[in-house]
Amino acid sequence: MRILIYGAGAVGGFFGGILTAAKADVTLVARGAHHDAMKQRGLILEGKVSGRPEPIRVKVCRPGEEQGRYDLIVVGLKSHQIAGAAARLVGLLAKDGMILLGQNGLPYWYFEKLDSPLRGSRLSSVDPDGTLARTIPLDAIIGGVTNKPADLVEPGRIRLADQATDRIVIGELDNRITPRLAAIKAVIEPAGCTVVVSDNIRAVKWRKLMSNGVFNPLAAITQSTHRQIGDFEPTRRVARLMIDEVIAVAASVGIKPDTNTDQMIDDVRKRVGILSSTLQDVRFGRELELGALINAIIDVGRLTSVATPFLEVAAACAGLLNRRIVDDGVAFAPAAVKKA
Repeated sequence: MRILIYGAGAVGGFFGGILTAAKADVTLVARGAHHDAMKQRGLILEGKVSGRPEPIRVKVCRPGEEQGRYDLIVVGLKSHQIAGAAARLVGLLAKDGMILLGQNGLPYWYFEKLDSPLRGSRLSSVDPDGTLARTIPLDAIIGGVTNKPADLVEPGRIRLADQATDRIVIGELDNRITPRLAAIKAVIEPAGCTVVVSDNIRAVKWRKLMSNGVFNPLAAITQSTHRQIGDFEPTRRVARLMIDEVIAVAASVGIKPDTNTDQMIDDVRKRVGILSSTLQDVRFGRELELGALINAIIDVGRLTSVATPFLEVAAACAGLLNRRIVDDGVAFAPAAVKKA
């Protein structure tokens, strides 16, 4: 299987690194200093369990330098970045090739290949002008959910947090268990990451979204980790109200999460104190991934007449923060403060 990691940041770089170490035929696509560092010295994976003692000499190229066609393209871009690369991704697919979309949040294809009155509904927050729906063949898509905390601490160096829940879950859009899911599992799992094949990938996405859709926007607004938000009683109350809304919206489309608000809060308070991807983007002055994480939940709520007032407040505040970052070029990196 010829594999392309398109967007080899923290999580994509992790998969590219372990697959390379396992002798898979894999190419990583990266930009700028991160590309240069991997090209010159290799990729460094730091982690007690999933790390590697020596730099991994990965095959890396810049966007547009990919050679040939690929059987599996793992897209490591944020959801709002995919449209700009969609045509290129499709052009790199081999015959019967697969595109694994493991982005956080609700995907643009959520209501496709689904036995539902809402089949064909478009989530405008994720695919505003329909570019993704027009460009990427539905039959090529594999849905995914990745649970692997990772932080790109500097170009070419990724810090990994090892947890019992580390895994990638994959599934077909129509919920069938197919041979191609088994083929992906057979390549990735021996490299060092548990792969779970699901017959309901949407439910798995909602389970993760109960955390990301609530705590990632709050993390951006408060400049705090998920655990800090859960430990501070006032923000914990806000998070509880938001989680209740996520559960209600999920229920409106037939999803019953295998957890509840209390368990979700408890889980967050036990987490490692790594910065969320959204907070990392705030610190580096990058556009925030809000469409799929929180605005899409609000979109679904509007389609099913479920009120989401607390989610809308958080989305508005995080959205204005994003406006400052995108329009004003502001990075909110913490500065040292001298005490009087």
